[in-house]
Amino acid sequence: MEKKNFEASMKRLNEIVMALEKNESSLEQSISLFEEGLSLVKECDLQLKGFEQKVQELMKTYGSNSNNN
Repeated sequence: MEKKNFEASMKRLNEIVMALEKNESSLEQSISLFEEGLSLVKECDLQLKGFEQKVQELMKTYGSNSNNN
């Protein structure tokens, strides 16, 4: 699966959830969708952790400077 940006991954996850909730897919299709969803969740989690780390780095860099002003 190609790597998607966070927003695209979340949109696809929402589509998967809606498709699974409709319960109109075959068992094989549902399992395939579920597997894709798990992969997207893992990818989104990694991206969120990266974003969180970046914000913490920015706060350390710029947060300490704002206290001196």
